[in-house]
Amino acid sequence: MRCPTCKELGTDKVIDSRLTESGAAVRRRRVCTACGRRFTTKERAEEELRLTVVKKDRSRVPYRRDKILAGVRQACYKLDVTDEQMEALVDQVEGDLFAEFDREVTSEEIGRSVTRRLRSLHPVAYVRFMSVYRNFHGVDEFIEEIRNVQEHAAAEAPNQQSLF
Repeated sequence: MRCPTCKELGTDKVIDSRLTESGAAVRRRRVCTACGRRFTTKERAEEELRLTVVKKDRSRVPYRRDKILAGVRQACYKLDVTDEQMEALVDQVEGDLFAEFDREVTSEEIGRSVTRRLRSLHPVAYVRFMSVYRNFHGVDEFIEEIRNVQEHAAAEAPNQQSLF
């Protein structure tokens, strides 16, 4: 491993290892023996990457967890959603995808799985994600989606106050 500070190669020592993301990855705490800086790395099994994503234009790209997480992070920006909740959401989405699809999954299926999970995590994050996922073009589309979220929330908890 190359030290992010001094750029020395192979001078690090592992001081702690832990399973993360429900055992799907290993988090390692390292210290560079050259400069003394501590840093963290994550290791993930490569066989998970064998899934191919079929995009709207029919092109095919390798599945990348970090792209889903980036979209969720953007939707949750400045909301009271923790990194752990976002990681857990992506873990659940991955669980759905790898259980249901063997080799290929459409970007639309990924979006559906993310929106299903975001709706219950945070309604504002859900609407933000939907605005990109469905490619909203006007205010009317936002208003309609917000009404849908309000109706969904009212149906789930009729005695709670509206979130909007």
